[in-house]
Amino acid sequence: MKTQKLGVLEKIGFGAGDAAVNVVWSSLALVITYFYTDVYKLNVAHIGLLQLIPRLIDAFADVGMGMFTDSRTTRWGRYRPYLLIFAVPFGISVMLVFTTPNLSYTGKLLWAYVTYMLMMLCFTAVTIPYISLPAVLTADPKERLSANGYRLFFAKVAALMVTVFVPAFAQRWPKEEIARGYQVAMGIMAAMATLLFLFCFFTTTERVHHKTERQPLGEQLRVLFRNDQWLILAAVCVIGTIGYVMRGSVALHYAKYYLRGAELQFLTTGWVSDVLDFLKFGREGRLLPAFMLVGLLGNILAMVASTWITKRFCKIQLFRWSQLGTFVLSILMYWLIVACDVSLANIGMALAFYFLINFIVDLQGPVFWSIISEAVDYGQVKLGRRVTGMAFGAISWCQKVGMSLAAGMVGWLLTHFNYVADKVYEPAVPGDAYTLKGLALLLTVLPGVFHLVVGLLMFRYFITDKYYNERIRGFVTHETAPSGQETGAA
Repeated sequence: MKTQKLGVLEKIGFGAGDAAVNVVWSSLALVITYFYTDVYKLNVAHIGLLQLIPRLIDAFADVGMGMFTDSRTTRWGRYRPYLLIFAVPFGISVMLVFTTPNLSYTGKLLWAYVTYMLMMLCFTAVTIPYISLPAVLTADPKERLSANGYRLFFAKVAALMVTVFVPAFAQRWPKEEIARGYQVAMGIMAAMATLLFLFCFFTTTERVHHKTERQPLGEQLRVLFRNDQWLILAAVCVIGTIGYVMRGSVALHYAKYYLRGAELQFLTTGWVSDVLDFLKFGREGRLLPAFMLVGLLGNILAMVASTWITKRFCKIQLFRWSQLGTFVLSILMYWLIVACDVSLANIGMALAFYFLINFIVDLQGPVFWSIISEAVDYGQVKLGRRVTGMAFGAISWCQKVGMSLAAGMVGWLLTHFNYVADKVYEPAVPGDAYTLKGLALLLTVLPGVFHLVVGLLMFRYFITDKYYNERIRGFVTHETAPSGQETGAA
């Protein structure tokens, strides 16, 4: 089979889909915990269950969606049609989550559960087909890696927009109407996500048609669970997601309370100050957007660096050592900053460490999403059976389980560390010092331990590019899609 190259426009279109996905992913990982605690004013103990139960329930929908897409195809392909069908419902569900009706506390909590569950179901319906696309866009592993580099670059740009634009826009509203500001801002993000999914649909082509057959759920699971390399990636997904979400969930809290971003006037000169002034952030509280900005810049630059590095070095080695490096940096950040009194100099150190952690941890991003397809191909060669949709659906299930566990842990740990929204914490007060150190642990050491485990697990994953090309690629059963199915930009 000839190498199947993807054009730049198609890679951009594919990347646009993950930008749409990240309107929700970034909200869940970086914004929603802060929104529920400091804007919507839910009890932190309730937030833990709110983010745990709906995600766990929805996680099982991922498996069902994977089975459904595996067993059906259309004239537009196996996966692309769902981007068209669910783009609008997805956008509406996102806006509803950030709508805060004037209800009793019980009513607000019920509204949060219902809208959260609706959003997660729409998220499943569109993201399971989307993350399965690389397996059918091309059979070339390097092209898949390149496409995933575009994908994750655009994902981080979307994350930057959500975590910087949304709070900036909301802050322009009067304090008593800040909830309305969040609703409008996320409404804009939701509309953008809808358009991006449509753009992805019209600019991508399903070239590879894998020969699959309808199999009962039990049989698909047996095939999947006998794939030892896929099982490693599933464990990596759960554990790595816990670390990623735990860190992101408390980033705003850390900047606001530990670094006292509401009081210290930091970065009042230079290009960062100009950006924050343009975004209408006042002199107070500007450390919050600055902290999020440097972290997300690290994520974005990691996507570019990863693409360059993997052209010259083993992508699996990069995966392993980036996670181990994240652990080391996390320990150093906690020790060097907690050991000192918070000052402007240490705030600069915190910003530098947060940038480095976000840069190093995300070097594996394009690698992970490209090697899932390779693990599926490995399973087909080893076992003689292929379960593509189920494999990707189950990875999404693992991701949501990780998100659920992380959200539950964050909620319970914030309760354990006696966190109270909008309180001014004083490091000299023992009780306050306990809460502040808890926030520091949640940002650094605790997620760092999960990345350490991920790095160690990846030493058991052996499908390098050399292994794939020599032992798998030529033995995988696939074919170019028939002309009636090979549809590209309309």
